[in-house]
Amino acid sequence: MGIEFTIKSGQPSKQRSSLIIVGLFEGKKLTAPLEALNKASEDFIVSNILKRGDLDGKIGQSLMLYNVPNSLADRILIVGCGQERKLQEKEYKDILVSSIKALSDKSITEAISFLTELSVKNRDIHWRVKFAVEVVDDLLYRFDVYKSKKETGRLRRMTFTVPTKRDLAVGERAIVEGQAVSRAVTFTKDLANQPPNVCNPAFLADEAQKLSKRFPSIQTAILDRKEMEALGMGCILAVAQGSRNVPKFITMAYHGGKKEGKPIVFVGKGVTFDSGGLNLKDTPNMVGMKYDMCGAATVMGVLQAVAELHLPVNVVGVIAAVENMPGGNAYRLDDVLKSLSGQTIEVNNTDAEGRLILCDALTYVERYNPDCVIDIATLTGACITALGHIATGLLSNHQPLANELLDAGQKAYDRAWQMPLWDDFQSGLESKVADMQNVAGSAFGAGTITAACFLSRFTKKYHWAHLDVAGTACGFAGSDKGALGRPVPQLMQFLLDRA
Repeated sequence: MGIEFTIKSGQPSKQRSSLIIVGLFEGKKLTAPLEALNKASEDFIVSNILKRGDLDGKIGQSLMLYNVPNSLADRILIVGCGQERKLQEKEYKDILVSSIKALSDKSITEAISFLTELSVKNRDIHWRVKFAVEVVDDLLYRFDVYKSKKETGRLRRMTFTVPTKRDLAVGERAIVEGQAVSRAVTFTKDLANQPPNVCNPAFLADEAQKLSKRFPSIQTAILDRKEMEALGMGCILAVAQGSRNVPKFITMAYHGGKKEGKPIVFVGKGVTFDSGGLNLKDTPNMVGMKYDMCGAATVMGVLQAVAELHLPVNVVGVIAAVENMPGGNAYRLDDVLKSLSGQTIEVNNTDAEGRLILCDALTYVERYNPDCVIDIATLTGACITALGHIATGLLSNHQPLANELLDAGQKAYDRAWQMPLWDDFQSGLESKVADMQNVAGSAFGAGTITAACFLSRFTKKYHWAHLDVAGTACGFAGSDKGALGRPVPQLMQFLLDRA
């Protein structure tokens, strides 16, 4: 069960709760809710607490108060909010995170937060409430399916406040949208965090079918190996042939817009485990390769949220699900593959399998006559080198689509950075024996860009954007290991803007 969110307005001193959360700006400047509490307490908070100097208002600071006079709350948590004039998305997120972390060792199950009344530059009350829901849910997420002892005593109910009763309807809509996005992020994380002995291509296909049973507005179809052979999906089949787990090609269609309306198509990379194939990865680089299907999990998460919110758009989700393994039947270096498009590809690295399964999927989606196509893939380590774990790599053959996605990422604070898709980079893919090779040589460099250049050869019939989420969808190893659910917030903001 996830956390329950509600919205309300009212004086902080009159709220009966286990905990009230309010903010303090740097330099001990009181926010309006804290000022109201201080006034109700007859200056007790300022004269008896803040003057001691335990809290200055810097972001990351917090102070728990008990038995505050004339307050109906058991406790009041004061959270540092930094400099008022510098409060933007990052600072707001840090403040929200600080408030929840301050409760981590407390047995508090419900709270009322007045932090949503903070003024964030260029962001309205709808954004502040929706974003707060997503941040709190994300912070409280745990994947404990395989743990014998489950965590207990967590925060179960959070109420966010709005300044006036006139804002309640806006706040309630923001909670509905925020919870739908949060549930989609949780679903995405849960799928990606499954171990690879559980989450194989058949498991993903089963989960897609369960999704259509939960939401009748989603129609799911699964192509098996024989059907892929009949279509001519030579690249997907080649990547999958080294594994005993058979490939699955999954399509999910949601029709919420006009009957004749062109769909927005999402294509997800679904490599449920990537050993590298015959280009076998070493141990440090193979740990976490269950997360090579985060693109597929994202597509399913987005479809769930779209159906839950009944968005008036047409959306198709497509997933190429395979396992990339070495074996006697594995595809080899120097093999020449024939793609669904008819173009031939010389294999010079079996660990560059993601672009091979995506090229067949990107050709397949032509049949939908799409409004646009967006693929999501943990595609290149080079993207982590370029952008770290902060920004998703974005490349596109249509600048207006790229601009929409960049703007959506900024709004959702799930940001992307555009990289060039110039023809100059295409020369790295030239082959002497086929139409192209699947990897440019290491001396050529620009690994993220040349991977997108490869995909662009299969997307000439529609507007297309590629999201390389190798650095943002998950942490691959150590204490950072785990799915992050990105870029679900960005893609949902894109769809909400479209809707």
